[in-house]
Amino acid sequence: VGAFTEAGTFRAAIDRLDELAGLGITAIELMPIGEFPGRRNWGYDGVLPFAPDAAYGTPADLVALVDAAHERGIAMLLDVVYNHFGPDGNFLHAYAPGFFDASRCTPWGQAIAFDPASARPVREFFIDNAVHWVRDYGFDGLRLDAVHAILDESEPHLVREIARRIAQAAGPGRTVFLILENEDNTARLLEPDAAGAPGATAQWNDDFHNALHVLLTGERDGYYADFADDPATRLARALAEGFVYQGEPSSLRDGRPRGESSAHLPTTAFVNFAQNHDQVGNRVFGERLGALLRRRDPARADQVLRLALATLLFSPGVPMLFMGEEFDSDAPFLYFCDHGGELGEQVRAGRRREFAAFIAAAGLDMNDMPDPQGDESFAASRIEALSALDSRQRAMRAFCRETIAARRRIVVPLLADGARACAEWRRAGEAAMSVRWDFGRGRSLAMLANF
Repeated sequence: VGAFTEAGTFRAAIDRLDELAGLGITAIELMPIGEFPGRRNWGYDGVLPFAPDAAYGTPADLVALVDAAHERGIAMLLDVVYNHFGPDGNFLHAYAPGFFDASRCTPWGQAIAFDPASARPVREFFIDNAVHWVRDYGFDGLRLDAVHAILDESEPHLVREIARRIAQAAGPGRTVFLILENEDNTARLLEPDAAGAPGATAQWNDDFHNALHVLLTGERDGYYADFADDPATRLARALAEGFVYQGEPSSLRDGRPRGESSAHLPTTAFVNFAQNHDQVGNRVFGERLGALLRRRDPARADQVLRLALATLLFSPGVPMLFMGEEFDSDAPFLYFCDHGGELGEQVRAGRRREFAAFIAAAGLDMNDMPDPQGDESFAASRIEALSALDSRQRAMRAFCRETIAARRRIVVPLLADGARACAEWRRAGEAAMSVRWDFGRGRSLAMLANF
């Protein structure tokens, strides 16, 4: 919210809704808004999950934003963090140690105690929070951050309890969505269990992004290594079956298997994207895909970017755009926060350690790194106003609008029967692929793409 407008508030965001509605956007997902320390934050350091952060405005301002979106036919979803609390201002360990399981850890410290015999109050705290956003603010769904770090061996899983309870809170005649981020590719959480308890609606499909990114940029470091050997084939599988890793060994997990079979799931169980806050913001300089492509091949960058956008928007999965992607924003999306005292210095030092090798290899000085604590990093991440777009950006936005309109004509009518499709796919060249989805009743969709 803070980087979406000059003012960075809920009320200011209302002024851009007509712009999004005119583009053909049907849903908006806010990054986490739970009260966090300082004046700015991505939202994943929240410590008071029931309180919209005061930097963005009041609860009434947030209700006004949700209502204004609904008036334009746009659904509103909220990213929520139920796997950890932020490190700054969190005193739960002092007065409610039972919230945590000292025997298990996640990347953020002690795991939240979701499955001990004494865990019912802990589970209810988070379930009530999910209900709160749907019932009291009118959100149409939630995105659960890092479900792989919600360590829950109980039945039903917390995801299923949340799915059931928010549906009850919404009441008859109203649809709510539950979207997961889950590095484990746990496909069973996207379908009912043996007892009929509902699962989540869909999952962010990192596999789609990673295969596409390698194909477009040639980058092979970090988590891209698992997609570097044959990105065209892996992208085709992601388009046809959802997950690329459905139990295959992962080099990032020392050869252990990752994922579960997903080909039987509906195409709309997968939220696909070419960019998001994580993959852009966790780069040293927060470069968007367009900037990377222009650096690699300036003459072809716009063409390649349009091909990526068309591949995303014409596939029968759920397409997601990162703010500003629709016009290829020139603004980076940097990591920014506003922690006080020693913690702020630790964050700054940690970023420098994390990217020291990259900075050295690029022949740069550590002082060239953006400061996560600096006002300038936050300001640089603010996307352009529509009135400030240059001719290239206006042309890209027009292409995006036309492609979304074509999706509505060509793809959306095929999804009416639950979007279950029999798919076949193959690599059709070194950087090309062919995918075909058969939706029954003689209806099919074919995609041929040559990168």
